[in-house]
Amino acid sequence: MTKNIDAVMNPKSIAVIGASNQPGSVGLAVFQNIIAGGYQGILYPVNLKASSIQSIKAYPSVLDIPDEVDLAVIIVPAKIVPAVLDECGAKGVRGAIVITAGFKEIGGEGVELEKKLKAVADKHNISVIGPNCLGVINNDSNTRMNASFATKMPTPGNIAFISQSGALCTSVLDYAEGRNIGFSKFISFGNKADISEVDLLHYLKDDPDTDVILMYLEDISDGRKFLETAREIAWQTKKPMLALKSGRSAAGARAAASHTGSLAGSDTAYDAIFQQAGIQRVEAIDELIDYAIAFAKQPLPKGNKIAIITNAGGPGIMATDAAIHHGLEISELSDATKSKLREYLPPTASLNNPVDVIGDAKHDRYEAAIRHILADDNVDGAIVLLTPQAMTDILETAEIVPAATKNIAKPVLCSFMGIVDVSEGIDYLEKHGIPNYSFPEEAVRAMASMVKFIKNQQYAGREVVKFKVNHDATRKLIESKLADKDEVYLGEKEANEILNNYGFPVLKNFLITKPEEVAKAGEQVGFPVAMKIMSPDIIHKFDAGGVMLNIKSADEARAAYDRILDNAKKYKADANIQGVLMEQMAQKGIEVILGSFKDPKFGPMCMFGLGGTFVEVMKDVTFRLAPMWKVSAEIMVKSIKTYKLLTGVRGNPPSDIDSIIDCILRLSQLVTENPEIAELDINPLIVYAEGKGCSVADSRILLKKSK
Repeated sequence: MTKNIDAVMNPKSIAVIGASNQPGSVGLAVFQNIIAGGYQGILYPVNLKASSIQSIKAYPSVLDIPDEVDLAVIIVPAKIVPAVLDECGAKGVRGAIVITAGFKEIGGEGVELEKKLKAVADKHNISVIGPNCLGVINNDSNTRMNASFATKMPTPGNIAFISQSGALCTSVLDYAEGRNIGFSKFISFGNKADISEVDLLHYLKDDPDTDVILMYLEDISDGRKFLETAREIAWQTKKPMLALKSGRSAAGARAAASHTGSLAGSDTAYDAIFQQAGIQRVEAIDELIDYAIAFAKQPLPKGNKIAIITNAGGPGIMATDAAIHHGLEISELSDATKSKLREYLPPTASLNNPVDVIGDAKHDRYEAAIRHILADDNVDGAIVLLTPQAMTDILETAEIVPAATKNIAKPVLCSFMGIVDVSEGIDYLEKHGIPNYSFPEEAVRAMASMVKFIKNQQYAGREVVKFKVNHDATRKLIESKLADKDEVYLGEKEANEILNNYGFPVLKNFLITKPEEVAKAGEQVGFPVAMKIMSPDIIHKFDAGGVMLNIKSADEARAAYDRILDNAKKYKADANIQGVLMEQMAQKGIEVILGSFKDPKFGPMCMFGLGGTFVEVMKDVTFRLAPMWKVSAEIMVKSIKTYKLLTGVRGNPPSDIDSIIDCILRLSQLVTENPEIAELDINPLIVYAEGKGCSVADSRILLKKSK
């Protein structure tokens, strides 16, 4: 259940508990900020000793305030915060911002103190932001609240920013002011003892003043709820979301019994959540702001075809290279557009995209180029580059950009390159809604981010596929294996039973436990066959010499059986050997890997990538949380670096990609319905030509009792 935090964001009255007259104190800074920000409600300072704060009557306790109080901003020593919050509950306060630090971030006693704070909040049903936070800013004209100790109130805008780091917030505010960026909401939520990023996203989803949501996250409290809420924002209210994530998840503390476990990096779960939720992850603050400006100030493109307008060849080439690298297409201008451009541009100008208006271009050439190029149906957006040359009228050129793009629903991003000479033009552009970037590549990346967002909007297949499976047989097998153990490793024979129950294309096989069974196994499976050691103590069979391939007769099979056992004993003398598996020899195809591991925080995750014996060297894999949408499985397949191998290269036919997607979705259902599956590998899954399906050539499963 998400929290109702309207009392925090839109209070009709605020009590600042710990307000102070002391210069340099947080209590004074917060109190003055609320006044200076133009707060539209009633403000009450609370101070045990002072009779007034900044000439406003003060009260020794929130209980002494004669009127109702919606929000308490608490700035008192950490040890008394729970008691103060309890008084707020008795007063009927519905929301609180605890700015005070000294809670779980310091460990030990602070952890217990934060638990007490949370217990009091729950007792009185108070929605609490913090503790250990900068505070909250709401630029809504009906509220105008700066309940923070930031140095300034940002200008109103349509971007919301939520952050676990208060210090980062102050830097972002300063940087944003320098780039003429406004905010609708600016929220530092600190330790999130009560209100989390999920609650804030839920609130911002329907906030009419917010069109773009930015996040700085150090962790996510509830991955499933976060995913569900973000998906509503991405595909229902259709607000772009950008996230900067730092720190490491608990996924690093995993078992290494599978390829999947060893390939899961520290940020695997977060990458998967962001991708599945429609959130774009960025790597740096400047990237976060660059993309946000484009989304906040420009219309979205309808496609990925862009035009580049420049007065210098070099920057035009740089922009072109960057565009291709980021998946944009350099649009082909129509003959009609080129004909119009000839009327305004000199003979030496390049009319092919990128359009070079030549170094001596003044604002009139730029205006003509922008107007006619944006009118071309082959153009979805434009990037305007300008290098300051002696004859360049920089301010005049800046002034024509918003005029030339008026009433045209296509994004235009600028790169007036430089700092000093172009500063006046840049200031004009940004004040009139045209984002400017220091270098062409930055503008291109921002445009690519917008294109990525609209492509995500167009994806079909946003539903979870449910297969008819033999769930009861699977449960029976798992429960029997874990009856007297907390953890058990299933070799290929038993793993294949589970996979077969879920409709995976498992090859015929026979577990040989004594030499006289070799002939019978050959008759049942049919030659040629592969033979493999079955032992929970020998995970990587090839390394132990425990695999023999393309065995064509019973005599070869008997020899292979003896040799495999001999190799296994040499590799690990005390290994628990369950037998030798004889398996139908798979046809030749492309080897991929499917896998799953259970993230300790977010639950089951599925992996897909290029498979085979070198999978851990190549590391060409991608992850998603289960259960997943059909489109997620499709994107997984297309997102690996070696995807082109599956589409057919050097005379090889295209692979049966639909069969891979089918297996990924079956895997997603399997690990969702059976939480005891801690790790699972299908390596390789051999994929045949289009329409021919695929085969599970090797598998293993690690089971653990669910806690």
